[in-house]
Amino acid sequence: MLLSARQVEIMALAKEHGRVLVEELAVRFTVTPQTIRKDLNDLCETRALNRIHGGAVFPSGNENVKYEARRSMAAAEKQAIGRAAAAMIPDNSSLFINIGTTTEAVGDALVDHKELMVITNNINVANRLRVFPAIEVVIAGGVVRGSDGGIVGEAAVDFIRQFKVDFAVIGVSAIDEDGALLDFDFREVKVAQAIIANARHVILVTDASKFERTAPVRIGHISQVHSFICDHCPSASVRAVCAAQDVALIETSVKTGHTNGE
Repeated sequence: MLLSARQVEIMALAKEHGRVLVEELAVRFTVTPQTIRKDLNDLCETRALNRIHGGAVFPSGNENVKYEARRSMAAAEKQAIGRAAAAMIPDNSSLFINIGTTTEAVGDALVDHKELMVITNNINVANRLRVFPAIEVVIAGGVVRGSDGGIVGEAAVDFIRQFKVDFAVIGVSAIDEDGALLDFDFREVKVAQAIIANARHVILVTDASKFERTAPVRIGHISQVHSFICDHCPSASVRAVCAAQDVALIETSVKTGHTNGE
């Protein structure tokens, strides 16, 4: 298919940001939403993009969206999720924080806490929190991924296993309809599994876009977490699993600023 200039730019935007939304594209190109929907349908027919409700995503395959693009995606939603997770963690606690831009938002929301011990394999979290004297930061050793500052590998796994903490804050790359928690890097998955196994209360944090993606490596299942915080859970089957397995589902609303427990 011969792409129009607008479709070429749409593809570039989708590749850069991971996804594009109909309403935003209509404003950007000063055309109707119907015109954008036709563009997206044409691109999806050729499998250049994958259609989602309200827009389209760049096919992830086995590759993760670049770190800077992930940071800009759903930024307001991640901040709200971060605040909700931080509100669950009392002063004088110990916790793990793993790799991810949403977990980094939790770290940002913890800066006013007192007497925390934060153990992390995320250099960005460690660098953000190290300047606060009321927070002790312990960082894992291992292989540092240049793409996002994550520390992975067997050394990181062995390090995590030395601890038993009050809370773990974990992120994932994708959530399947059956509740499977998925990621891209098997080395990162091993660290995440060790974190889950060595925390008394596991908090999963993710925005709704993770329901629109897939990833090839299984971390575990949502039934293994105690609290699941997201901006919105669009999956009825995941909601059912949470209810059946006594997982607290907390949805934050950026528009209203309220947090609703379910």
